[in-house]
Amino acid sequence: MTASLVDRIWAYDASVWTGRDEDRWLGWLDVVERMRTHVDELTRFADAAVDQFEDAVLLGMGGSSLAPEVLRRAFKVESFHVLDTTHPAALRALERKLDLERTLVLVSSKSGSTIETRSQLDWFWERTGGRSQQFAAITDPGSELERLATERGFRATFAGEAEIGGRYSALSMFGLVPAALMGVDLARFLDRAAEMMDACRGTGGNPGLELGLELGERWRAGRDKVCLDDTPTGFGLWAEQLLAESTGKEGKGLVPAPGEDPSAGPDRQRGELRLADPYELAQEFYRWEFATAVAGHVLGINPFDQPDVQAAKDRTNEVLASGEPDTAPRGSLDELLAGAEPPAYVAIQGFVDPARDAELLPLVERARATGCVVTCGLGPRYLHSTGQLHKGGPDTGLFVQVVDETGDELPIPGRDFGFARLIRAQAAGDFAALEERGRQVVRIRLEEGETQ
Repeated sequence: MTASLVDRIWAYDASVWTGRDEDRWLGWLDVVERMRTHVDELTRFADAAVDQFEDAVLLGMGGSSLAPEVLRRAFKVESFHVLDTTHPAALRALERKLDLERTLVLVSSKSGSTIETRSQLDWFWERTGGRSQQFAAITDPGSELERLATERGFRATFAGEAEIGGRYSALSMFGLVPAALMGVDLARFLDRAAEMMDACRGTGGNPGLELGLELGERWRAGRDKVCLDDTPTGFGLWAEQLLAESTGKEGKGLVPAPGEDPSAGPDRQRGELRLADPYELAQEFYRWEFATAVAGHVLGINPFDQPDVQAAKDRTNEVLASGEPDTAPRGSLDELLAGAEPPAYVAIQGFVDPARDAELLPLVERARATGCVVTCGLGPRYLHSTGQLHKGGPDTGLFVQVVDETGDELPIPGRDFGFARLIRAQAAGDFAALEERGRQVVRIRLEEGETQ
C-alpha cells in the first residue's frame, strides 16, 4: 500500500486525494532540481545588494513570509527584517530602525494583490521617494505585482511557479531569494533538500511518508493536536500554516500547537523536529511538505486548496466599505473558558503590536489551566496561516480575539483608509466570519487587563 502511495504521488495522481485538481499543485515535489539552476543568479543578485544596502525588508504574508522568518531566526541575521503585520506601531518602529536610503525592499506575493503587502509596498514606495532600484519582487508570472514591478523599474523580479501553492513554496524563489540575501550557501542548502527529496522517493525509510502516515493514523485515533517541538528557529510558525491550511477543511483537520506538551492529554501527538543545524531546515521543509500531502491522503481531503480563507477577506472588505470598524469587547472570557475542556482547543488571536506579544502570555497560561491545547497567533498573520483551520476544520475551537489601541492613524498612499483602520477591519472581519460559522468567539482588549 505504501509503495503504491509513494509511486502515485510522484506520478502526479490526483486520485491520491480527492481526484479534483491536486495534480496541478505538485510542483514542489521536484522544485529543488529547478532551483539549482538559479544558484549563481541569486548569489550575484545578493552579493550586489549586500554591497549597496545595509538592511533588507521583506514585505509578505503567509507562505511568502513564514519560511523567510524561520530562516532569519535560524541563521541569526539581524539585517534582514520580515514585515507581516499591518499594525501601525510596527511599521513606525521598523522605519525608526532603518536607514531607508540604505534599505532593499523585497516584495513577496504569489498573487501580487494581497492587501497587506500592497499597502506596505505603497507606504515604502512613498517613504523612499520611489527609488526603484531599492525594490525587488518575487511573484508569479502575469501577476499584478509583476506588472507593477516592470512599470516602476524594480531592481529585479523573480518568478514563482503557478504549480506550487504558497505554503509549499519554501524551497522555491519565495524562500531562496531571501536566503541568498541572508548569506545562506544556496548550493549547500539545496544539497540537503535534495537528500530529503531523494529519500522521499522510496518506500523503505521514507521520512516524509513515515511522518505523514503517523500524523494521519494518530488523527484517526483522536490525536488531532500536533504539538510541534519548540525551537529557536520558530519553525512552528511555518509548519502550523502548512498543517492548518492544508488539512483544516470539511470539518476535519490537524491542529498545530507549537510548544504545547504532547504528553498532557489523549488528544495530542508530538510533532518532532530535526534541526541540529540551520541547514537542516532545507530537509525539514521538504519532509514536512511531503508528510502533509500524505496526511491529506489519510484524511481524505485536498491538501492544496484553502476554500475558507476568502471568508475573512470578504468580511474585511465589507467592514472597510461600511465605515469605522467595531472592535469593542464582545462576549465573556470567563464563560468561554469555564466551558473549555479537551478535546476542544483555545485559539488566542492577537490583533496587537507584535512588540507586545509577550503581554499575551498570561492569557495563554490561563487558557492552559483548562487542560485544553492552546494556540496563539498574531493577526493578520494567522489569517494567512491557521485561519483556514479555524473556519473549515473541526468545530472544537474556542476563539479569544485580543485587540489593542492602534494609536494614531498611519495613512496608506492611494487608499481612503490607513493601517490602523485596516487592522481593526481585519479583526472585525475575522470575528464576523467566525460567528457566521457558529464558532464560539469572544473579544477582549489588551489594555484593560482582561488577559490576566
